[in-house]
Amino acid sequence: MMRLQKYLARSGVASRRNSEKIIAEGRVTVNGHVVSELGTSVDENVDVVAVDSEVVKIAAEKVVLALNKPCGFVTTMDDPQGRPTVKDLISKSEHIGLFPVGRLDFDTSGLLLVTNDGELGAKLMHPSSEVRKTYVATVQGNVLSCDLDVLRRGVDLGDFITSPASCKLLSSDKDESVVEITIHEGKNRQVRRMFSAVNHPVVSLKRTKYANISIDSVKAGQMREVKGKELEILRSFV
Repeated sequence: MMRLQKYLARSGVASRRNSEKIIAEGRVTVNGHVVSELGTSVDENVDVVAVDSEVVKIAAEKVVLALNKPCGFVTTMDDPQGRPTVKDLISKSEHIGLFPVGRLDFDTSGLLLVTNDGELGAKLMHPSSEVRKTYVATVQGNVLSCDLDVLRRGVDLGDFITSPASCKLLSSDKDESVVEITIHEGKNRQVRRMFSAVNHPVVSLKRTKYANISIDSVKAGQMREVKGKELEILRSFV
């Protein structure tokens, strides 16, 4: 038995918090009866759960997908404001129960892992795993070595001090610079805040790598399955 909101989250309907809202709105039925109480529990092997009259299930086969998220999509499977979500990029014929691992900002593009493996996803997102994430940032102005040194030491953002980042200057002129940066944290808009702290606001930001996974051959809006040795290495990070 599991709580209904957890069942919906593991089915890929929405995050657990948004699943609670969906339940409260009376959009969920269990065995044909509308359920709006958050304390309701269901048996995934017996009960039939539906959202807006569409039956939802927890997938048996565990998969991990690498999605190249374009800008303009919210990293969630359901958005109350009606904005485009990463769910819109996943065909209905794809595996059920998918959810994004972590998040990418609305205006950030690049690699987003999507899975129906709740245990793996939770471990990858947990701060103790310290999974490394690499971004390529186009920023305003001419980035100097002293700016990179600040990022490498750790930046005081007011509410927390970042861990040392790995940085490499890819190109630079008086108007714009391109920097590759790798961090293992995942605070809200952290990379953008780090560059703003050294007076180089981000113009565009793309995540290119998550742990050992990259999207070099994946076009924007498309995805590929992570499997074989690559998946084994990903699991080893946690």
